[in-house]
Amino acid sequence: MSLKDQVVAAMRKVYDPEMPVNIYELGLIYGVDVSDEGQVAIRMTLTAPNCPVAGSLPADVERAVRAVPGVSGVKLELTFDPPWTKDRMSEAAKLALGIEDIIPIARIRR
Repeated sequence: MSLKDQVVAAMRKVYDPEMPVNIYELGLIYGVDVSDEGQVAIRMTLTAPNCPVAGSLPADVERAVRAVPGVSGVKLELTFDPPWTKDRMSEAAKLALGIEDIIPIARIRR
């Protein structure tokens, strides 16, 4: 497994405490870059700028990634551009949260 895959696996263990879905499946991670030296750059967002976990969730992500063997450093950028929407969620996350629009209407009518 590549170092990037291990970093993503670590992020999949971090959950928004208000939702039973990990932050990666929620679509809160906008980008992950891993250098050959093990430096990890993460671009992430929150579901809203006034999210109750705004002070703790980025630190949780950074802590989880720093714990991955081979990671030599982490730079985390928190952004709200573009704003997060439920369209960024994986189908698995939508299913887990009971969001109704995962199956297009055209498929249901067949």
